[in-house]
Amino acid sequence: MAARELRQRLGVRADVIDTSISGLALLEVLTGYDQAVIIDAICTGRDTPGTISQLDPADLAPVTAPSPHYAGLPEMFDLAEQLNLEFPQEIVIYAVEVSDPFTIDGPMTPAVEQALPELVRKVEEQVTQWAEKPV
Repeated sequence: MAARELRQRLGVRADVIDTSISGLALLEVLTGYDQAVIIDAICTGRDTPGTISQLDPADLAPVTAPSPHYAGLPEMFDLAEQLNLEFPQEIVIYAVEVSDPFTIDGPMTPAVEQALPELVRKVEEQVTQWAEKPV
């Protein structure tokens, strides 16, 4: 839902890609960009649902996955570096706390739905900040 709103608000100022892929599959999506904002759900149990956290890739701990199919963002960032890919040097991650990360194709909880305008505002502000930065 955030991507749909951002696509309308940002227009041609940024590419907005709405995808359900994760892990190493995101390499193809992010390769070739200088900056990227990643929006995702997170379930830490520490924050109330609807809480928006801003993270840096360095904030993410590697996940010990049973196979590459379960690799997460830290492993993807590491692989991009090892392969010397043209990969975003500036990445901001916005994670929205959810109470149930496993149910798919259901309605958003009211708390997450209420957080959407603030999430969209934060992403739009980040994109504007990057666009105004001298090259």
